[in-house]
Amino acid sequence: MRALVFEAPDKPVIVDAPVPGIKDTEVLIRSRTIGICHSDYELLAGRYIIPISYPVTPGHEWCGEIVEVGKSVKGFQRGDRVVGECVVRTPERLHHFGFSMDGADREYFNVNPEWLHKLPDTVDDAKGSLIEPFTCGFHAIQRLGGTNASETVVVSGGGTIGLVSAAAAIGMGANTIVVDPIPRRRQIALKLGATYAIDPSNGDAAAQIKDLTYGKMADLVVEAAGHDESLASVLDYAGQDGRVAMVGISINRKFPVGLGQIMMKNLTVKGSIGSPGVWPAAIRFLERTKLDLSPIQTHRFPLEQAVEAFALGADATKCIKVTLTTGAH
Repeated sequence: MRALVFEAPDKPVIVDAPVPGIKDTEVLIRSRTIGICHSDYELLAGRYIIPISYPVTPGHEWCGEIVEVGKSVKGFQRGDRVVGECVVRTPERLHHFGFSMDGADREYFNVNPEWLHKLPDTVDDAKGSLIEPFTCGFHAIQRLGGTNASETVVVSGGGTIGLVSAAAAIGMGANTIVVDPIPRRRQIALKLGATYAIDPSNGDAAAQIKDLTYGKMADLVVEAAGHDESLASVLDYAGQDGRVAMVGISINRKFPVGLGQIMMKNLTVKGSIGSPGVWPAAIRFLERTKLDLSPIQTHRFPLEQAVEAFALGADATKCIKVTLTTGAH
């Protein structure tokens, strides 16, 4: 089979590798679609939120089909379309799939069934590979009590996590505003159903939000960019008694911010990473709301061209979600 391997920092290569065998307690997956995530670039650069080593195959946003089932496995069968969680436990330790252990950027891979969730027929393969990032945005909002049609949600950052967070808020009925300086991202936010998409480089974004909310500001703010400008502004976007979800990756960044607003506005601020415990609910949510996330997936490449796909995906002005597909798709 073909596989993408990060042999060392900044050294991605496509290799020929043997199809893995499975234990009685495992299943063999044939990948169909795999998304490239911002955190994959952190891994490629030689840094991540937990210790990592090379060589490693990335890929934690995926959809696949079960092609072989171990003798002891119950509840799954050949032909099932599935997605898998990325923070997983083995007998040895807790792993991040695609980071501290090999991931899905290969034609076949073996996993424990405890990590898997079946996809309903109404969720296609492309949307399947967006389940993992969607669960992160969904989880961040749920951690702060969810939202509804009476509220305004401001999402700072229009990359994948920002857009799926916006989609979750839209699906919950909230008046949703996305803040991002890149025109393509603002256009896609509006396609997803955002009420407004604001360019923060075109005047004071907080003033624009104040005007659009008749002075109330946001009930819930999701920081999904991880950039200094966004991180320094999200407290400004929140209204009195507002909630702020910190989701954007910002490793070892330091910057000045007006923390006094947390007390003055009586804000609730929570960090959110990953999506433990919400996958079944998030899949049901997508099935029932019929949210169309496809505008987020701006480019597709066959797995054999993964190195070129990573090179394109590094330019946020050209694309949002780059998706890899296999010959089986």
